Amino acid sequence: MFHSALSALTFSAGEFLTITESRGVSGAWSWVFAGGQQVWSPGFYRLFGLVPNATKASYELLLSLVHPDDRLRLPSLADVRQGHVPRETIVRVIRPNGTQRTLSLTMEARFSAEGRPVAVSGTALDVSEREQLAHARHDERRRRAALYLTEHIASFWVGVDGVRELPFEMAQVHGLPFEEICLDPFLMIVPEERAAFRAMAEEHIEQRTFYQAAAHERLANGDLVHFRIFTMPIWDPDGTYLGRCGLKYPFGAGVLMPAPLRAGFEQSVAGHHLRAARAMLDWSMMDLAQASGLSHSTVRRLEDDSEHRGSRSRLHAVEALRRAGVRFVIMDDGTLAVAKA
Repeated sequence: MFHSALSALTFSAGEFLTITESRGVSGAWSWVFAGGQQVWSPGFYRLFGLVPNATKASYELLLSLVHPDDRLRLPSLADVRQGHVPRETIVRVIRPNGTQRTLSLTMEARFSAEGRPVAVSGTALDVSEREQLAHARHDERRRRAALYLTEHIASFWVGVDGVRELPFEMAQVHGLPFEEICLDPFLMIVPEERAAFRAMAEEHIEQRTFYQAAAHERLANGDLVHFRIFTMPIWDPDGTYLGRCGLKYPFGAGVLMPAPLRAGFEQSVAGHHLRAARAMLDWSMMDLAQASGLSHSTVRRLEDDSEHRGSRSRLHAVEALRRAGVRFVIMDDGTLAVAKA
C-alpha cells in the first residue's frame, strides 16, 4: 500500500516543471553546444513576455530582451561557449509589450570528462517585487537621513528583543558613536534630565504602554534642542506584541504621524476612552455598534477592555467615532484625551 501511494505521488519531469512554473515567476533553459539545441521552458518564455514556443529559443534573443544598461552583467556568446558563466546575476528585462521585470538568472556550465564545456543550463526567477521593495527601503532610508540632518525629526523602532532601529545620522548630529546610541539612546539627553527620563521610559516599556515626554539634547555643534519624544506599543491583529514605534522631533516642528505610530495610537484607545467618546455624542453602545459595523457584544468587550489591543474591532470603533467628530489627542503629559471637533 505504501509503495502504491508513493508511486501516485511521483511526478514526471514535465509535470514537476508545470507545477513549479504555474505561478508565473520561474522558468528554466538549456543550451547543448554540440547540436546547438537551445530549449526554454514555457515559464521561461512567459517571464520574457513571449508566447511559449512561438519564437525560437536563443541566447541572442535573451540578450536582446535584457535592459541595455544590464547586458554587460551577462556573459557574451563566446564566454558562454567557453563555460565562463556567472552563478547568479540580476537583470532587468523589457518585454515586447514595453513592461519591465527584474529577473534573477542562474547559470551552470557542464563539462566533459576531458574538461571541455558541453552545455549550459539555468533558471530564471522573477524578483521584481523584492527589488522594488529594496529600492523603496533605500529611498526611505535616504529620506529619513535627510530629515534628521536638516530638521532633527526621526521615527524609530524598538523590537521585542530590545534592539533599536535608529537613523545612522543621529551619530553625526549628536557627535556620539552610533553603536552607543543604539544600546542607550538616553545618552543623547542632557545629564541632568537623563536619569528621570530613563526611569519613566523603562517603566512604560515594561508595562507596554505609550508615553510622551520632553527632553533637552545637546547637539555636536553645541546647540541645545528641546525635543518631544513619544512611543507606542504595536500589536498584531492576533494580540501578539511586536515592539514599539516612536517619533522624536523638536518643539514647534510640524510633523505627520507615521502609519505604524498611528496604528499604535489607535490600539492605545481603552474602554474608558470609548465610553467618554460615546457620552460626547450621546450614543448608546448599540449606536456605536451600528456606526462601526460591530456587534453589541463586541462593543461591550471593547469597553470592558476584554478585547486584546491589536483587535481590528477596536480600530473600527475608533474610526466610527472619528467620523462622528470625536478626536483622540495626546496631551503634553502623555495622557490620551478625548475631545469633540
